[in-house]
Amino acid sequence: MPLTKIRWRWLRNPLKRGTDVAESWMLLATVVLIAGMAPAAGVTAASAVDAASHRQSREWTSVSAVLTEDPPARIGVDSTGGGSGRAHATVRWKATDGTVRTGETAVASGLRAGDHTTAWLDRHGSLLRDPTTPVDSLAQSVAVGAVAASSTGLLLLGADKVGVILLNRRRYAQWEKEWGDTDAQWRHQQP
Repeated sequence: MPLTKIRWRWLRNPLKRGTDVAESWMLLATVVLIAGMAPAAGVTAASAVDAASHRQSREWTSVSAVLTEDPPARIGVDSTGGGSGRAHATVRWKATDGTVRTGETAVASGLRAGDHTTAWLDRHGSLLRDPTTPVDSLAQSVAVGAVAASSTGLLLLGADKVGVILLNRRRYAQWEKEWGDTDAQWRHQQP
């Protein structure tokens, strides 16, 4: 929006109506609320997701596990030998009661059968299939924060647009009434 158009909203003008002034104040309030509330909503949502992720991961316990089979080849892993990413594989570990258990969990894609890895158990002793890594937790927090901030901004913009629509209805009703009064005066003046 050009600066002259923004400035016009605040200049005195004999053609400016009360609805124009109300629209100017609504726009200012919307900008101030978006500037304050959208970032606050984003930070609050991201902090809540991060705290929940940390709280959940504190309940996990790590155990040493051995891969019982090679992880399946992953589609999309580069063929140059890059070992990035994770794959699901069957692992064997010893539970706290001394029993040997097996289960499927996410492991680094470069491991082979017989390699040792770290597996994570929840507070009930069940193997976690896809434990959240710190990078995953950070990505989730950032994504949720961005969505919350954007949603808050869009909600406030939507409220402003609804206010403008209501003001326009009022303007149209005022114009209709004034045109009706003017039409009546013109008809009365004609011979």
